[in-house]
Amino acid sequence: MDLFDVYPLYDITPIKGDGAYVFDKENRKYLDLYGGHAVISIGHSHPAYVNAVSKQVGELGFYSNSVKNPLQEELADKLENVSGLKNYSLFLCNSGAEANENALKVASFQTGKDRVIYFANAFHGRTSGVVAVTDNENIKAPFNQNHKATKIAFEDAVALENELKKSDVAAVIFEVIQGVGGLDEASTQFYQKTAELCKKYDSILIADEVQSGYGRTGDFFAFQKHEIRPDIISIAKGMGNGFPVGGILIHKSIQAKSGMLGTTFGGNHLACAAGISVLEVIEKENLLANATELFEFVKEKAAEIPQIKKIKGRGLMIGLEFDFEIAQLRKELLFKHQIFTGASANKKLLRILPPLNIKIEHFDELFKALKIVLN
Repeated sequence: MDLFDVYPLYDITPIKGDGAYVFDKENRKYLDLYGGHAVISIGHSHPAYVNAVSKQVGELGFYSNSVKNPLQEELADKLENVSGLKNYSLFLCNSGAEANENALKVASFQTGKDRVIYFANAFHGRTSGVVAVTDNENIKAPFNQNHKATKIAFEDAVALENELKKSDVAAVIFEVIQGVGGLDEASTQFYQKTAELCKKYDSILIADEVQSGYGRTGDFFAFQKHEIRPDIISIAKGMGNGFPVGGILIHKSIQAKSGMLGTTFGGNHLACAAGISVLEVIEKENLLANATELFEFVKEKAAEIPQIKKIKGRGLMIGLEFDFEIAQLRKELLFKHQIFTGASANKKLLRILPPLNIKIEHFDELFKALKIVLN
């Protein structure tokens, strides 16, 4: 049987990972500065992670959500402590797209409304509801285009209020730092105004922290810098260091009702063991501080390369914007220097999303390679 051919693939077959590196079937070593789309948060094959998952699978890998699972409560408590976020409840699922789907569903249940506002260059997932609030018409089938979704420009508070005044908006969904869209971040003033308007017009504010959350920006959640309190926060990617796990944090002002959400695999025993180990490593190894410190180092090194016109993002969610399209640069970094990096909708932006325990010497490898390629 053939695989359904939807992915453009590099001719590389990783078979092993160790920290910030992966190794292919010929045992070539690659520096992973992309982390499989920001998924690898504490490094490949981290011993604490391997031990936690191995131990759990040897005891009980799965049972359904029809029985008690104390690991879910342990994960929720640990998440509250490490993030510093109080007065939220956790619902666990399997992926970022599923987390955002559930966030939109809860918002519609809570408000009784059916329209969603999203922003230009947004990416919230590929499933039915969230692809409708993703700014890429090429990945929307006719079926996806029947949702009531309205796109407005990032940082246009006037347009936002004009839409909210129509009184049919269940939710405003936003990425604090846009990932696929190109690492743009609006001003604190805009985020605070958005939160104020959502409250005024009885709409739910959803922060999509699927990529920017879990310490990647140096804050546990990217929205915390802007001193707002979203009604719902979606999480995934770095949450399980490669194990499929996602979730939404729902403010306690929103009441749960039996049956309003559900999942077969979400919050299973293995997922929780993986998630707990990730939080323990983030805390023990002080990875939020590491993300902040390394961003300052990257800014200094980027200033030495004249072709880099702008550095975007925060922490270890980094965009290096060049004065040319970077497709060929990425290929040379990958095939000549064995360094994984990422791209975005901004064709001049090189995206860097490494494990949060990466070190200065790893970035030295990147900048050494960049200088060779660019000269």
